[in-house]
Amino acid sequence: MSNPTLHPSHDVDTARRLALRTTLSALGAVAVGLVGCATTPASPGDDDAATLARSDWARASLLAPDGVWEHHVFPQRRPTRYTAGRHQGRAALHADSDAGTSAVRMRLRVPAAELGTLRWSWWVDALDERYDPRQRDSDDAVVRVLLTFEGGRERWSARDHSLSELARLVTGEPLPDATLMYLWDARLPVGTVIEHPATGRIRKLVVCSGPADLGRWVDLERDVLADMAHCFGETPQALTGVGLMTDANNTGSRARAWYGPLALTRRRS
Repeated sequence: MSNPTLHPSHDVDTARRLALRTTLSALGAVAVGLVGCATTPASPGDDDAATLARSDWARASLLAPDGVWEHHVFPQRRPTRYTAGRHQGRAALHADSDAGTSAVRMRLRVPAAELGTLRWSWWVDALDERYDPRQRDSDDAVVRVLLTFEGGRERWSARDHSLSELARLVTGEPLPDATLMYLWDARLPVGTVIEHPATGRIRKLVVCSGPADLGRWVDLERDVLADMAHCFGETPQALTGVGLMTDANNTGSRARAWYGPLALTRRRS
């Protein structure tokens, strides 16, 4: 009898499936979390959706009139704990990640013609120099703001389509057409653009760098379309989601931060 392990086609197909699954796992919260994973509470002590929606932080976040913040947890991963409250005079969302990862997200749809600036603030007490957004094994961040977009799928590679199909099978939804992440890094200079090692449809933009602004509120305002043009060289059709994520799962460390309310300005037609 023939040994099935000796068939080259069987080996190749198995290797491809394993490689794709490994890559999808490496994408982690970005590739899976923003496309609709399970939304169960991270722990009994976390704010549930109703409590979060009633919080001062949620009411002060001006993104979409009917938008709802949701806590998205990822399969087989310890969640970050998010708690709405106040910090140093501001309504704030506290993120506490103990080797965990999860995101707080709002789905919306804003056509590109209406996109103006996105304003937010964050407070960080400490950075971890082990975090490196260029490397899969250390791609953690004490603070991230994530934007997902519709448009640009015609630029996808065969690899992107394979990853999207796997994401659809796992989560019920394909990958976003494009994802832009704003982050604070310990070393990389402001303005650094990083392409995710698994797909060019996820780009990271460093908007804060180093320890100079630690221990205080840092206010930011970004032109969304200008940043998409800078990072992707394209204009999206629409903004489809805004998320926040503090994660420390890759390095097995501890990350804590506070996010102030977010506001999206609209362009007048």
